[in-house]
Amino acid sequence: MNQEEEIQEQDSEELYEKLVIEIDKGQEPLRIDKFLMTRIEGATRNKIQQGIDDEMVLVNEKPIKSNYKVKPGDKVVVFDNKSPESTEIVPENIPLNIVFEDEDIMIIDKPAGMVVHPGSGNYSGTLVNGIAYYLQQQSEEKKDIPLSRLGLVHRIDKNTTGLLVIAKNQHAMSHLAKQFFDHTVHRRYVALAWGNFDEESGTVKGHVGRHQRFRKLFTTYPDGEYGKEAITHYKVLERFNYVTLIECRLETGRTHQIRVHMQYIGHPLFNDDFYGGDRIVKGTVFTKYKQFVDNCFDLCPRQALHARELGFVHPTTLKPMLFKSELPEDIQAVIEKWRKYSSNRNIIE
Repeated sequence: MNQEEEIQEQDSEELYEKLVIEIDKGQEPLRIDKFLMTRIEGATRNKIQQGIDDEMVLVNEKPIKSNYKVKPGDKVVVFDNKSPESTEIVPENIPLNIVFEDEDIMIIDKPAGMVVHPGSGNYSGTLVNGIAYYLQQQSEEKKDIPLSRLGLVHRIDKNTTGLLVIAKNQHAMSHLAKQFFDHTVHRRYVALAWGNFDEESGTVKGHVGRHQRFRKLFTTYPDGEYGKEAITHYKVLERFNYVTLIECRLETGRTHQIRVHMQYIGHPLFNDDFYGGDRIVKGTVFTKYKQFVDNCFDLCPRQALHARELGFVHPTTLKPMLFKSELPEDIQAVIEKWRKYSSNRNIIE
């Protein structure tokens, strides 16, 4: 697999940045749009006013109007879409596994091998191209759809499977973006990792950022000297001696976070060719065992990682929603092989 195909330019799975400004005690009353023009580099009044209209600017955790005047003690939060600019997304008739849909959101179960949005050499065949086509069939008005209008608030890697939420309007997009930033979104991943974990559960903390030498890769900076804060909680689901089935819960959504954190603690994901999981990490390399592992790699020719659960508050009804996705066939098949292998052998470490 070409690494250029998978890597994205953002350093986060969440496609929004957040700027927080505490208003100084000496601040004179000033319209919010004028105030933000002086604080955000390159901002125009039109863009700021559009952000205010889209509820992407909050004061004291509430939407405001452009004529609101900031005052001492106010807390201003600005959300900014980091998606790569694109004037047009070419709609493509790509099958989508839509788990749920209403007027505000779509829940999609993404297959392996599909990039979420165009960029880094992938300008067609992406999930966004398929969504553009799907929405165009619903409305003839949506023929040229800017990427920012498609409501991407998060993404998962090309060869990771599982659940994604797509916002279908600006209200849903801003509401969901805020939930991701407040770390209130429920996200559970299932992964097959190399090695036998010492503990039944644990937490990995360490900034995640681009590798200083190999820019296509990410790495963990435990002292926080580079990258952004990243926290992954894990627990063991089933042990197979040489590999372990785990569940991971994300507090943050950095690019490749689970994959990088598991590599950092010595448990790279099974068949993860970016982070050393595509070779025998645990177990003696003898002919029969090597053949068994190679067969497993053939069954699941990607990192064994699946976004199984996704939960959030619905942007309109404000009711909690939880969606679950069954493990895909390739990961299920590998789990069954390891389960049978570990039960039939008296493995000596």
